[in-house]
Amino acid sequence: MKYIIIEDEKLASNRLKKLIAELRPEYHCMVCLDSIESAVTSLPPLKPDLIFIDIQLADGLSFDIFDQINLEVPLIFTTAYDDYTLQAFKQNSIDYLLKPIDAEELASAIDKFEKFRQSRNESPQKASNHGLNRLMKTLSPNGKERFVVKVGDHLKSLSVKDVQIVFSQDKGTYLFTVDHRRYLVDYTMDRVEELLNPRDFFRISRKYLVNIDFATDMVAFTNSRLEVKIDGFTDDQVIVARERVGDFKLWLDR
Repeated sequence: MKYIIIEDEKLASNRLKKLIAELRPEYHCMVCLDSIESAVTSLPPLKPDLIFIDIQLADGLSFDIFDQINLEVPLIFTTAYDDYTLQAFKQNSIDYLLKPIDAEELASAIDKFEKFRQSRNESPQKASNHGLNRLMKTLSPNGKERFVVKVGDHLKSLSVKDVQIVFSQDKGTYLFTVDHRRYLVDYTMDRVEELLNPRDFFRISRKYLVNIDFATDMVAFTNSRLEVKIDGFTDDQVIVARERVGDFKLWLDR
């Protein structure tokens, strides 16, 4: 079984390699990479069976790798923080391990990977969904409840219940609220999506994240897409990306 480690801390990389060797001496480490740049360059010609990957690398978040190359290899994420759990499980993730990595948890993650390999009936994405369901039970069921935004020289606390839609514009991320005002927040769209409860908010496209309580009026749009009407929001048409229409309908009809 061939695997790769993507980790920018040499001590952490060596410790993980040692733990794997103790648990599975027949496993072979092909290479240890330490950055997004080295991963993007080195991974395409290699054919690993499994990748252990840290999330926060010296040159950015490892999720950037997936934007540059197509990886269909099962992943086990390793990180010192739990801020990116949901985003990690959107990739071909088998498991998500917090540092310092516990040998028993690592063994459990490897067992999970091997069961996936043996069955061949379950895609990495399905394995990811199982992990996500387990993870969601341990996270706060409500997600983020309020945002603090700056209004002039003042700070204002906004309830997420009053946010009709989150949108990106000119490299900024904005909340559009029931009082038909917009507020700039210090988060990326991806980060806001992670923070909010997925039962209440759905990412309909790269640009828009809508609140289910305000996604009440939809009309057919070209190429099998949908337009969501948000009261008071007139900046642009809020279009559901074609590849997300099916999941969006399921999310609404629960």
